[in-house]
Amino acid sequence: MTTLEALNMMLTDMLGPRGPMIAILVLGLFFALLVAAGVMARQDDPISKLNKSKSAKTSARATKEERLRRKASNAKLDKYKAFLEPQSEEELSSVRLKLMQAGYPSRDAVRAFHLAQMVLGIGGLVLGVTYFILVKQTDQSSTTDMLFWTLGPGGAGYFLPKYWVTRRVEERKEEITSGFPDSLDMMLVCVEAGQSLDQSIVRVAGELRASYPALAQEFEIVAHEMKAGKDKSQVLADMGERCGVQDVSSFVTVLIQSATFGTSIAEALRVYAGEMRDKRVMRAEEAANKLPTKMTLATMGLTVPPLLIILVSPSVIGITQLGQ
Repeated sequence: MTTLEALNMMLTDMLGPRGPMIAILVLGLFFALLVAAGVMARQDDPISKLNKSKSAKTSARATKEERLRRKASNAKLDKYKAFLEPQSEEELSSVRLKLMQAGYPSRDAVRAFHLAQMVLGIGGLVLGVTYFILVKQTDQSSTTDMLFWTLGPGGAGYFLPKYWVTRRVEERKEEITSGFPDSLDMMLVCVEAGQSLDQSIVRVAGELRASYPALAQEFEIVAHEMKAGKDKSQVLADMGERCGVQDVSSFVTVLIQSATFGTSIAEALRVYAGEMRDKRVMRAEEAANKLPTKMTLATMGLTVPPLLIILVSPSVIGITQLGQ
């Protein structure tokens, strides 16, 4: 007899047939209360108190508009940051970059992501326990069944936000890759018409908002950062990192080199836009060449069985009649 089976029998003898489920619920409530008590009893260190006092003095002197600008949901989640943020800087940076590539550039995106994981995980666990108690639990239910129906929904709820973010990243990269050649053509037209690079980026962002919203959002972020006075090379490099697309990173490198060496931006855009159009044609041809290979199995599965039935069935019927 294993340890789990012995523990299951002991809880069943003490609390009845639903003893293991009651024990799991009690343990879950105990840990939840323990975490809540730790959060409520946590005291700020002197450095945090000093920072809060400085921010209070600064906000007292600020205008109403500035106070509203600084106010965000970050303050609501600040006391839970020890539970809703990774403790290592590398993991925090990687999660933040992935969320930015998925289209969530907010500073609270990391905390919201981990909060969603925690809430969905606990919610799935509660739903699994409730479903097992009300529907699946019988006298023949084993410990393996109990763990499967309780931990399975909890694990699915915990990994659901990660799956969603991964899908969002892939879809956003495909959208940016599809719309990037058109954006280069429009930017080339704007630059050759006499507009500056900043003005052309603003115009392209407005034109792409309906067809490629992800790419338009990236250009809008670049335009706002340039207006705010941030270094142009750094702004473009951040755009390449946020997009996570090789074509955009190469375009950013071309613009930075053009600005560094003083060459014509219009000429660089013309050459690179031509290359992007050629690459789009090559990607379309590659996808078209893959179709026969992908359709081979479907064609064989749909045509070979009916063909065999048509060819073989008369012979089978004739042999059967001869045997009779």
